[in-house]
Amino acid sequence: MKDLAEAKTQDALVIFTPSGKRGRFALGTPILTAARQLGVDLDSVCGGRGICSKCQIQPSYGEFPKFGVTVEDGALTEWNEVEARYKRIRGMIDGRRLGCQAKVQGDVIVDVPPESQVHKQVIRKAASDRVIEMDPATRLLFIEVDEPDMHEPTGDFERVVRALADQWQVQGVTADLHLLRRLQPALRKGEWKITVALHKGNHDSDHRILDLWPGFHEGPILGLAIDLGSTTIAAHLCDLTDGRVLNSAGVMNPQIRFGEDLMSRVSYAMMNPGGDVEMTAAVRAAIDALARTICEEAQVATASIYELVFVCNPVMHHLLMGIDPVELGQAPFALATSGSMAFPARDLDLTQVNASARVYVLPCIAGHVGADCAAVALAEEPQHSDDMVLIVDVGTNAEILLGNKTKVLACSSPTGPAFEGAQISSGQRAAPGAIERITIDPVTKEPRFRVIGSDLWSDEPGFAEAVGATGVTGICGSGIIEAVAEMRIAGLVDQSGLIGGPDQTGTARCEAEGRTHAYLIHDGTATGGPRITVTQGDIRAIQLAKAALYAGARLLMDEMGVTTVDRVVLAGAFGAHISPRHAMVLGMIPDCDLPKVISAGNAAGTGARIALCNRAARDTIEAVVHEIHKVETAIEPRFQEHFVNASAIPNAVDAFPHLDALPDVSFNTNSGGEGRRRRR
Repeated sequence: MKDLAEAKTQDALVIFTPSGKRGRFALGTPILTAARQLGVDLDSVCGGRGICSKCQIQPSYGEFPKFGVTVEDGALTEWNEVEARYKRIRGMIDGRRLGCQAKVQGDVIVDVPPESQVHKQVIRKAASDRVIEMDPATRLLFIEVDEPDMHEPTGDFERVVRALADQWQVQGVTADLHLLRRLQPALRKGEWKITVALHKGNHDSDHRILDLWPGFHEGPILGLAIDLGSTTIAAHLCDLTDGRVLNSAGVMNPQIRFGEDLMSRVSYAMMNPGGDVEMTAAVRAAIDALARTICEEAQVATASIYELVFVCNPVMHHLLMGIDPVELGQAPFALATSGSMAFPARDLDLTQVNASARVYVLPCIAGHVGADCAAVALAEEPQHSDDMVLIVDVGTNAEILLGNKTKVLACSSPTGPAFEGAQISSGQRAAPGAIERITIDPVTKEPRFRVIGSDLWSDEPGFAEAVGATGVTGICGSGIIEAVAEMRIAGLVDQSGLIGGPDQTGTARCEAEGRTHAYLIHDGTATGGPRITVTQGDIRAIQLAKAALYAGARLLMDEMGVTTVDRVVLAGAFGAHISPRHAMVLGMIPDCDLPKVISAGNAAGTGARIALCNRAARDTIEAVVHEIHKVETAIEPRFQEHFVNASAIPNAVDAFPHLDALPDVSFNTNSGGEGRRRRR
């Protein structure tokens, strides 16, 4: 027994991101083997022979306080000849390893990049339909330029400037050196007629030529509206002539491997010298790759992108700019700058856009309420609302707005990654095969569900064939929210969040798991698939996340002096994928007439598109943010009080009269894990 115990202490802890799955493995275990045993979504076609390269992973080194782990340099075996040969012949990103070749030598954190996942993530921040008045900062202008005259010694550029003033009333024009090199050949090829892409931001004194072509040019002039979130980066490729969205795409934020939430990333920067530089490089590379992908899918050249507009929370904002976010990790949470910013895209090391492309970043509201919240305000305009509206942008870090035309308040609330499916036992990101909808019969306690990639429910004919390609792989954020809410409606979970046993609930699906219980949704082991359950730990993770969200909303209501709201707007990916009823059953949002709880889709992305297509909107939001009053949840004692009350499902104190009555049950457990059902 002693030898067995000693051997167990030598096992190394392996933590996979973004899934959050972890386990201890004997030294010498290949990362691919560890991934398979934990059910981590790591691809492999060649069976671990080092041929296909599908199992590429990215190890992280340094101190990770969130995980309680320090990863040493020798945590994996040395780079070997198989990996070297593959990189030499096919190429591989620096720092990447092959999961089939890298073996565990110590505690390690391993990131599985999107391209190595079998079930690639579905980025659900699609562009919503929105009529936007077009007044872009960049436009195409055709001009006829005077030919040079020996008797009037002016340069070609000066005559271009004069033509723009005479023909378009454009005053004050500049151009970068690389464009001046192209000017004379273009003028002569176009027989003194050229088209210029002219840019003037809302704070620019001069116009700036971004590109030029001989003669009349009607090629695409595009912009990217980018919502840079803690977990995902979503981008919309827009035509700057009419505002059409040509394509939308997204990727996981690669900074997840440094920490799943914002404070974990701030801690990483604090604990690891140069950590902020690592995170900045990672996110810029991801944005560059996303720009290339979105253009390839739309079949347009990346050089057609002349403008980029970014919205992001303050930590993402600073890391994007290359600013150390350490000050955002401690009171008074000071921003390096809160105002809007405009600069060349090359300052962000972006190569997959036009060489002269410009960047605009919306202003932040305060230290923990960023440009993403400002973008939501731009899209939803709470300052013009006649009724009291609560706008909740649900994510790893939730932004909340409350107000009307009299006053608008804002706060952020650290909900964590549980709503994204992370830190959930069967959780995964939104991808084909993930359970996204679920109902539980309150009488039979039997579940039925739907997965991403199929419109059929699990009890409908043809379901097995419809999901044959992907299988049922796990449960994503919207799925776990509905699952917990349905368990409460069906009487499987009591108000405290405790799952009852089979004798208490009347169903064998409530299985004993140590001293607690878990609810079985799907057993796919007969066909080699996973068993998908909701465990007591999953319930607690959702309780913590939803309590933080609700407490933030209630804190704003206290500050506003109201006890109810007239309307609730759910923004972000969750706004489009969870039902208002399930959100209210959980107690994620305050009580409200259910028809008045609506979805705004990706409101932050919509705000970014508005700012991309309309210069006046930039002036508008820059003025509005100064009128929004920020409430700091981190220092408000009432936040903790509301948080504790909101840990119950739906709430220990606040009433929800717009909800149907929930089962009045409670489950008590004794030391043996058995219990009795008690009706009060």
